Amino acid sequence: MTQAVQPVSRPAWYALKRGGWRDYVTLLHSPYTAWHLSYVVIGGCLAPAVAWERLGAVVAAFALAVGVGAHALDELNGRPLRTKIPDRVLVALAGVSIVGACAIGLVGALTFEAWLALLIPCGLFLVLAYNLELAGGRFHSDVWFGLAWGAFPVLVAYLGAAETLRPEAFIAAAFALLASLAQRSLSTQVRLVRRRVATVTGTLSYRDGHEEPLDAATLARAPEAALRALSLAMVLLAVALVWLQLG
Repeated sequence: MTQAVQPVSRPAWYALKRGGWRDYVTLLHSPYTAWHLSYVVIGGCLAPAVAWERLGAVVAAFALAVGVGAHALDELNGRPLRTKIPDRVLVALAGVSIVGACAIGLVGALTFEAWLALLIPCGLFLVLAYNLELAGGRFHSDVWFGLAWGAFPVLVAYLGAAETLRPEAFIAAAFALLASLAQRSLSTQVRLVRRRVATVTGTLSYRDGHEEPLDAATLARAPEAALRALSLAMVLLAVALVWLQLG
């Protein structure tokens, strides 16, 4: 006989208990933000000569645009993390952080190469189009996720240091795109279970005769374990490249 099991309560495996400062920590999606900032570091460290000041500026810009701005817009659009952060605060966080990221990009362009300013509207478009689901959600897809949060950070960091794009930059961008698609596939399953499923009913019957109940935790366990491992692995890869360049 099957039984209905209540799903996992938290909207994300890294989400803290609702309320107060914990909502702001949850809003950062820290494991995923670190994952995608690692792409920036990877791109910058693959350049023929690492420009540490430029790389630091690009990391800061993406931390603001993705870690704060994009996630604030995402929470404003449907409250997927179920935080209690007021709408006006989310709008302010998104506005200030995205403007700050653009300002960093503009200062960098004026300091180094003016044509680098062309990257600013590209990044602004990706943040707004993806997270606000513009054009009926046409840009809120797996491929656009991989391009915006995977390939683009690698190419921007490499271009900022090398001022040109070589084959290794495109290969690394393809790596980040595919890794982001894997992340998206795994996280889609987890989000479905944690945020949309009301109850889970079922039983796993094994060939040796024993049974165990099928619940939400069972459905989320494997993809979440993969996401945890991959988020840490990507950070360690970035650290290894920094270590190599500093050695």
